[in-house]
Amino acid sequence: MKILEIEGNRNLSGTIRVSGAKNSCVALIPAAILSDEEVTICNVPELTDTDALCEILNVLNVDVNRASESIVIDTKNMKNAEIAEEYSKKLRASYYFMGALLGKYKKAVMYFPGGCSIGARPIDLHLKGFEALGAKVTNEKNKYTVETEELHGANIYLDFASVGATINIMLAAVKAKGRTVIDNAAKEPEIVNIATFLNNMGAKITGAGTSTIRIEGVEYLTKCFHEVIPDRIEAGTYIILGALCGNKLKIDNIIPEHLDSLLSKLEEVGVDLEVGQDYVTVSKADTYKPTTITTAVYPGFPTDLQQPFTVLLTQVSGKSKVVETIWENRFMHIPYLNSLGADITVKNQTATIFGPTKLKGTSVVATDLRAGAAMVVAGLLAEGKTTITNVEHILRGYEKIVEKLTDVGAKIESKEI
Repeated sequence: MKILEIEGNRNLSGTIRVSGAKNSCVALIPAAILSDEEVTICNVPELTDTDALCEILNVLNVDVNRASESIVIDTKNMKNAEIAEEYSKKLRASYYFMGALLGKYKKAVMYFPGGCSIGARPIDLHLKGFEALGAKVTNEKNKYTVETEELHGANIYLDFASVGATINIMLAAVKAKGRTVIDNAAKEPEIVNIATFLNNMGAKITGAGTSTIRIEGVEYLTKCFHEVIPDRIEAGTYIILGALCGNKLKIDNIIPEHLDSLLSKLEEVGVDLEVGQDYVTVSKADTYKPTTITTAVYPGFPTDLQQPFTVLLTQVSGKSKVVETIWENRFMHIPYLNSLGADITVKNQTATIFGPTKLKGTSVVATDLRAGAAMVVAGLLAEGKTTITNVEHILRGYEKIVEKLTDVGAKIESKEI
């Protein structure tokens, strides 16, 4: 088992380069199997999630070649195969193979996906979308079979602007006959990145990034070269860290527009920011003002950043609030922040934070990916040593986190116990 040991209360300066977006990459890799030729994806982060997706490609007999920050995927020898639970449970995004296999072969067989335990995470919207396209869905002991003789375009309204459902329906619809319209579609930048990738292969998708996406089905998808966008959640995590420990800490290789909701909140509390074309430089201020954040679908405040942001709010003078509207179990980091010295109460999906409080190192647990990121941020702020267990969650979403933080002055070490 791996742990992270952090000696906190150090100033951080220098440059952190943001990697490719995990939430984009985990959909691009399954999407690549829709191509009838070879595709190359670059700016691919080295994460356990991408490793797990490549294992599934091997199950499907897809030729995969990985080099530094790139992956070449060739489907010439591909076979449609059942994706067993040992592979699907490793990450939530395994479900994108359901839409991709359905689009390519008109049949997908796989077990229910895994991922972080941050609340009820049904795939009902995905399955309803597949059914609207003409597929029949059966579920036997968590093994889903989705199949049809022919996929046809349909008008699909999502009850919730789900990123996963929006992407999965796109994957299934790109080779369906006729036009598919997805209304109340999610608008996240990752969806635009996936739609661009599919269009580069010859798909006909318009409206990605808006609430209505239109897809004209095509019969053949060609080779292409595509780049993963920078990871806005990784960038946001390090920017928040800079607000707590930074001395002109530069977060580089970002798209600032993807971080508008975070940057506006940071400016509201009084964080010293310099926003450039593809970077943000951030320094710790002496005092911060309280605020309230409410998570929302893009372009609202990201649920994936509320946990690290809560750490910042422990250093704010007065009472702040965090309202979580997306996932009901997204406050599992709060007891561990309190064990570090924070003063936080939770009631009815709202966390109330009283500050400022001095944090002191102790042993904590990464209960999920972004809770783990919050523990890293808290450990780097706290006095003394913080030990984090369950760090496998963190390694799913933050490429070379130890090396990146060490390079800017952090004292952080990964150990096997």
